[in-house]
Amino acid sequence: MSKHDLVIRNGNVVDGSGAPAVEADVAIDDGRITSVGSIADQSEREIDARGLLVTPGFVDIHTHYDAQATWDPYLMPSSLHGVTSVVMGNCGVGFAPVHDQDHDQLIDLMEAVEDIPGSAMHEGIEWQWETFPEFMDALERRPHAIDFGVQVPHCALRAYVMGQRGVDNERATAEDIERMRAIVRDSIDAGALGFSTSRTELHRTLDGEAVPGTFADRDEIFGIGDVLGELGTGVFQISVTHRDVPGEFTWMKELAKRTGRTVTFNLQQIDESPTLYKEGLRLLDEARAEGIENVRGQFSGRPVGVLMGWETTVHPFVLHPEFRRVAKLPRPEMIAELRKPEVRARLLAGGAIPDEPPTDAVVPVIFLQFLLASFHKMYPLGERHDYEPAPEKSLAAQAAASGRAELELAYDAMMASDGRGLLYFPLFGYAGGDFEAIRETICHPQTGLSLADGGAHCGAICDAGIPTFMLTHWARDRSRGERLPLEMVVKRQTWDTAAQYGLRDRGRLAAGYKADVNLIDFDKLELEQPEVRYDLPAGGRRLFQGARGYRATIVGGEVTFENGEATGALPGHLVRGARSL
Repeated sequence: MSKHDLVIRNGNVVDGSGAPAVEADVAIDDGRITSVGSIADQSEREIDARGLLVTPGFVDIHTHYDAQATWDPYLMPSSLHGVTSVVMGNCGVGFAPVHDQDHDQLIDLMEAVEDIPGSAMHEGIEWQWETFPEFMDALERRPHAIDFGVQVPHCALRAYVMGQRGVDNERATAEDIERMRAIVRDSIDAGALGFSTSRTELHRTLDGEAVPGTFADRDEIFGIGDVLGELGTGVFQISVTHRDVPGEFTWMKELAKRTGRTVTFNLQQIDESPTLYKEGLRLLDEARAEGIENVRGQFSGRPVGVLMGWETTVHPFVLHPEFRRVAKLPRPEMIAELRKPEVRARLLAGGAIPDEPPTDAVVPVIFLQFLLASFHKMYPLGERHDYEPAPEKSLAAQAAASGRAELELAYDAMMASDGRGLLYFPLFGYAGGDFEAIRETICHPQTGLSLADGGAHCGAICDAGIPTFMLTHWARDRSRGERLPLEMVVKRQTWDTAAQYGLRDRGRLAAGYKADVNLIDFDKLELEQPEVRYDLPAGGRRLFQGARGYRATIVGGEVTFENGEATGALPGHLVRGARSL
């Protein structure tokens, strides 16, 4: 009788294909799944999964662990949420290729676009590369708990080839484009999973200028995109301004048709035009009818959620001179000051937006003014962290019902839990006060789960736990609308996300597939409360959210986490290029 390396027995197997769940055993040998069903053979190790949900490991295709991967082998918090493969290098920002003199410039770009503390990157990154293949080699030399793939970032590429002209968004010459094409070709040949660029007005440098590549013309965009078509591999990822999706769609569809490669862009509901996302879905339907199924919208499983607290990047008092005074104090002293009635009175009297906002605000003042004037979109997060709150729970509605001032309610909510209380501001995807726009986008055949932004927006957004949220909210707990089938929710973040990046060796529980597996106590699965930590290099700040209910996570046949604790196993690898069975 043969003996397997590992057998997971009696689990409720949801295999990633969308097929109904079945009770079954899963056998693993040499890092691969060898059998799913009733397995009589013995094994070196067995895990009893009776009563547990058994799924493929989750594949998160939109992260920004480019810096963190150089110092953190676990890529937390994503690995705490059952994620076994990530794709980074999104939105055009990253750290290669780079000349030695431009290290600080790329760090500044990442800090500005993705809100990752510059001090953490300065201390944490050991620059061991110049070219993009050398960057991949440097990452590959470091052990990791999960797999990761990389994309060539347009901002770094432009700065490397064009110098200050590229940073200043000057038009690329034919020679510039040819050099960029050659670098992308070498990088894809070395195993990069694609190319990314940013064309959104939201992405700015620390000086407030558009990031390199924002206005790249057709010759540059198609010249680079054509390399992917010529090689027959790689994804073209774009961050676009939401309102510009219909205008940008024409060339994105043309690029997808011309190259045969996946072209993917963010597609979300926005407040200023709540039905515009429907036009994006209609354009995707139109492309599909023309046989162009490789242009795809990216959705997030919940609204992009800005979290506001005394220690975060943004909150209703962040521009107030009195807060700027107390914010310089160590946290215990700051909270003690905020408890003083006279400090509270000064802050409440000042208003959210001073007549003369400071010029050194980390976030652009015009964006802050939108955030800080929108009390109808601010909700106390509370210990139950409700991400689909009813409109009557907003600070504006509570103020109208109680006669209290909105700022007063915000202050008290942030003082909860010893000054660790948080306000939730659903930035995109909540114009209707519910998740119906997100549900419609999730169910569209040409969209993909994305935008969790693991590793990024450290002081403002904490959405890396979306894989857990997909299971708890959409498949189990949703009360303000239709839930989604568990099998669909699993498929959307396993096989579907893996296939979008050509990683067809994972995302399924079937013979031959990579043995990336989650064992989940579905009934007890829950997100932990978001919290501010200072655990990045140089004491850098980040919002962090863990999970409870993951009994085990397995990567390549090795158990990497048990009951939320790392085992010390580091079987993760750099994924070089598309994969098949």
